[in-house]
Amino acid sequence: MLGLVLTGCAVPIADLPAIGLPAGVPARPAEPGVYPAIHDVPAGRAEPMLDPAEQAKIENDLKAARNRQGQSSKAADKALDETSDKTSDR
Repeated sequence: MLGLVLTGCAVPIADLPAIGLPAGVPARPAEPGVYPAIHDVPAGRAEPMLDPAEQAKIENDLKAARNRQGQSSKAADKALDETSDKTSDR
């Protein structure tokens, strides 16, 4: 009896003869899946990386966009403050 209890935890429920798998379930693969190779290095890039001049241009464009966004955000906050001051004077 103790042997049944201890081995019962080691056997998946679907493998028990009384229960089995539902109809339409695909068969299990003969070999379990393998773990991915973690030491494999990805293939080299097909296209070259950016040269320093292109990278500097893109960084400057991003900085300019950030500054424009900050200025428009400050202008919107200022306009919101002005409208809230006018409505609080009433």
